[in-house]
Amino acid sequence: MNYPFSSPGKLKIISMSIEICERLSTMGIAVNLVTYLGGAMHIPSAASANIVTDFMGTSFLLCLLGGFLADSFLGRYKTIAIFAIIQMMGTAALALSTKLQQFRPPPCHFADLNKCQQANGFQMGALYIALYLIALGTGGLKSSVSGFGTDQFDENNEKEKAQRAFFFNRFFFFISMGTLMAVTVLVYIQDEVDRSLGYGLCSVSMIVALVIFFSGRKRYRYKKSVGSPIVIIFQVIAAAISKRGMELPLSVESLYEDSPEASRIHHTEQFRFLDKAAVVAEGDFDKSCPNSAPNPWKLCSVTRVEEVKMMARLLPIWATTIIFWTTYAQMITFSVQQASTMDRYMGNFQIPAGSLTVFFVSAILISLAFNDRVIMPLWKKWKGKPGFSSLQSIAVGLVMSAIGMGAAALVEMKRLFVAKDVGRHTPVLPISVFWLIPQFFLVGSGEAFIYTGQLDFFITQSPKGMKTMSTGLFLTTLSLGFFLSSFLVSVVKKVTGTSPGHGWLADNINFGRLDLFYALLSILSAINFMIYIICAIWYKPQKAKPVVEMNSLGSNNHAEDKC
Repeated sequence: MNYPFSSPGKLKIISMSIEICERLSTMGIAVNLVTYLGGAMHIPSAASANIVTDFMGTSFLLCLLGGFLADSFLGRYKTIAIFAIIQMMGTAALALSTKLQQFRPPPCHFADLNKCQQANGFQMGALYIALYLIALGTGGLKSSVSGFGTDQFDENNEKEKAQRAFFFNRFFFFISMGTLMAVTVLVYIQDEVDRSLGYGLCSVSMIVALVIFFSGRKRYRYKKSVGSPIVIIFQVIAAAISKRGMELPLSVESLYEDSPEASRIHHTEQFRFLDKAAVVAEGDFDKSCPNSAPNPWKLCSVTRVEEVKMMARLLPIWATTIIFWTTYAQMITFSVQQASTMDRYMGNFQIPAGSLTVFFVSAILISLAFNDRVIMPLWKKWKGKPGFSSLQSIAVGLVMSAIGMGAAALVEMKRLFVAKDVGRHTPVLPISVFWLIPQFFLVGSGEAFIYTGQLDFFITQSPKGMKTMSTGLFLTTLSLGFFLSSFLVSVVKKVTGTSPGHGWLADNINFGRLDLFYALLSILSAINFMIYIICAIWYKPQKAKPVVEMNSLGSNNHAEDKC
């Protein structure tokens, strides 16, 4: 349903309120969770880092579930509403679990966590239930909010189409504002006032977001669900495999096509083996009913095949952006642990360790504003295009993350030198926490470019009926990046740990070699960037309109004709 009198900009802002509060809630928990796990639950540093990255990884992995439900059954609006309520329930459960003493082990003031009683299975179970309710809500929300925002723009209206060019930058700017509030106000409340109050405010923010979101329900532009794109992908693959022994015709026009001419996608030469799904064979049609539609598991149209090809072309770019989110994971885990051991005073005010990510978020906001107000206008004058392409933005983000990890390794070397000089058991080292600013700023600026670049790339380069799934695919790069971080931490801890609690990632980071771990990530990021360049050169975007008109071997109305 369209409302021509509704401003897409206003509808976009109303719909984004849910994402702003989701980010406020999720990041308000994630950036400071590692300090709670170590300080209240008495979990060692590496294990605490893995709990955080597994939680974040699961949140983004569940975006695939949210995308599937939105595309197949619920639509984006209902998906957002349902999963926002689930996330609100999760944050309320987390506030309760951190308030009641029976959900935490007894307080402990020993510097060595091995002397403290760790949380038992019941206490960790209650924490996990709350965290993974939040993860489920996050997954359902993130897969649909950006797509629902773009639905508010009419592609056939040139003015609205021009406004959409700036949507992704401004979308990320708004949700970064939510993150900024999370790492300043909420983290301060958690550390200095009451942690359960901080988590309770996360739940309240989701309630407010739902009220705002529902207020625009009569003015939104809705797009109907078109069925599961996953089923379409499997149909094309199954049909291609069943006809793997058949020869492709010399002419593209001999392939089956029943899509309306206006919505056809022209044939491309990549992934030719999938074209066999459009080769007409004996038995594809019911002879007793000449006007019947073919079995889609045996014969697919060229347009369906090309839709699957479009998704397949995204995969190399998808794979080479995962490592960025592994470096990002260090900003909310080990970097926070570094901050907790350093001098965090500004005059008489002590900055909460989790609030150091304010420099990370500030870097995002500054980079987005600079890109929006300086780079994009200059690039348009010089190149005639509104800013960097999505692939160029991703490249900038990958480079900055590699440099950021190199800077982090150098700073950690200095921090360890100070720890060795004054004693590794010293709880607060005489080194300013502001030494961490370069790594936060570089990786934060990198996120500004790579997040907007990925979001733009995966939404604009996917078929119309698969955009929610494509958004979910993009968000799985975040998920796999967090899981890769957990995997690397486990492997490095096992390989370098000469004795329990020691190695590169020691239980007490003053006894470890976190600098070498950061250097390893910098090297892996540099190698990944070179692979990304190759993939970006290989990538060939689908043209907007068909070049070759294909003749259908059957009526365009096959799907509608009945026997």
